[in-house]
Amino acid sequence: MKFKSHILDVLHNKITLAEISINNGIFTQINILKNDNYKSDHTIIVPGFIDSHIHIESSMLTPAQFARLAVQHGTTSVICDPHEIANVSGLKGIKFMLNNAQSVPLDFYFTAPSCVPATEFETSGAILDNHDIELLLKNNNFVALGEMMNFPGVIHNDKKVLDKIKTAINLNKPIDGHCPLLSGKSLDQYIQHHIKTDHECSSFKEAIEKKEKSMKIMVRDGSSAKNLKSLLNYSDRVNYLKNKSDNISSPIFDFIVSDDKHVGDLIQGHLNKSIQKAKELKVDIIEAIKMVTINPANFYNINAGSISKGKLANFIIVDNLKNLNIKKTYIHGKLVFDGLKTLFNAGKANFINTFNVNKIQDKDFNINHDKSQATVNVIKCYDGELLTDKVESTIKTENNILQPDLDKDILKIAVVERYGENTIANAFIKGFNLKKGAIASSISHDSHNIVVVGTNSSDMANAVNLIVKNQGGIAIADKKFTNILKLPIAGLMSDEKGEKVADKINQLSTKLRQWGCKLESPFTTLSFMALLVIPEIKISNKGLFDCDQLQFIDVIKY
Repeated sequence: MKFKSHILDVLHNKITLAEISINNGIFTQINILKNDNYKSDHTIIVPGFIDSHIHIESSMLTPAQFARLAVQHGTTSVICDPHEIANVSGLKGIKFMLNNAQSVPLDFYFTAPSCVPATEFETSGAILDNHDIELLLKNNNFVALGEMMNFPGVIHNDKKVLDKIKTAINLNKPIDGHCPLLSGKSLDQYIQHHIKTDHECSSFKEAIEKKEKSMKIMVRDGSSAKNLKSLLNYSDRVNYLKNKSDNISSPIFDFIVSDDKHVGDLIQGHLNKSIQKAKELKVDIIEAIKMVTINPANFYNINAGSISKGKLANFIIVDNLKNLNIKKTYIHGKLVFDGLKTLFNAGKANFINTFNVNKIQDKDFNINHDKSQATVNVIKCYDGELLTDKVESTIKTENNILQPDLDKDILKIAVVERYGENTIANAFIKGFNLKKGAIASSISHDSHNIVVVGTNSSDMANAVNLIVKNQGGIAIADKKFTNILKLPIAGLMSDEKGEKVADKINQLSTKLRQWGCKLESPFTTLSFMALLVIPEIKISNKGLFDCDQLQFIDVIKY
């Protein structure tokens, strides 16, 4: 394959006319031509985009179905952490992800999940020890040790944690970090263990401290956490760079990543949309593109990321750098998206699931109290956010059972263990604004037990039982209506086309709005209410949990 075109040279920050040769999926020759008369409205070849931190499971699609949509937006490679399915099914789940990913042409790279289980304060479906980590990292498909969420274990020199880190170092694999709000000496202790990246920064100040202490900063622009605007804020960058020689169009930070990308958002766009957002924040377009091409390729030692000799021929043709509309996508020199449709199929997938739950009864969601009222600790959630607050509220009892207060938006929340222990924890939550019914999900980070929020115990039981009956999904229920998005692959994913999955999500969301829910992303918000590694207060199948103090707390304040 040989052709002539203008290319974006991310190695030298310029656009140039070149004669390009491709053989066996590799750029074999890039001859720069002197007759360079590129105009800003002309098509141009750009390196294929690389998402350097994503959990494919969060799209609710198999890797193959994810790829079918992603290539339409110029994505040619992803570095994914199969942490979610690993917490459900261990090495068997990871093997499924690898095999399914290899059925499509998109380049999937993996990180070895470092925290399975994520914490000792919840019940997961599997454990990955250091032997498992070593086995994975010796596989060429694995380019790093996945996000080290157990930062207390790192700081306090937990041997099991440090053994995994040493394994990665010995195998010359980088280590991804996860340390929200960590600062000062604690951050220093964390970084000294060769942990190189962080994607959890939520403020410019936090990101700068980590950057100045040598960490590579991933600017997250996902469906849940959207930190791009706060980290790439123009005035913050100008103030920081005014006494430096750096150009103010510099993004300062290193990568743009998704972390999670909901199927409905993925249909609309991927990294191409994030680049446009960065441009709107006055980041130079070439610098923004480098954050999803050459920067991650160099860091993770991937043979891609630039239009240069010897690199994989992963590239896209865009209308121009201003609009960045994807005209064609090529992977290993082969056309995979022609501007209208994806040119490969993503078929069905089989996976043995993990649900061992007794039938749930209404009384399982009752909290007994022998007084007329009680002051309770409440999880206050925010739309699509990982962070929560701990608040207090006084609620009444009826027949010695604590009651939700719909007028104050105090609803019931519970986590039902799914792996055979049959434990259930109950508490209260504020932020969903439901006036009737219940919502439940088997997507519940990190251990993916069943999480349910409702206005009453009966609807909660019906929603959970519907999930168990279907071996995974997102369900809503009230006395007259039930519906479910089936997620039969580990209770996390569907092998249906993304458009069909998104349509079902929209149906469920519409019904929830009719029931009073005001959240734009109720299912995503729900899925993070059991994420014990993100402050301030969450719930696991073992109880209500203070994420700052790393200890369980009582629901009722005595």
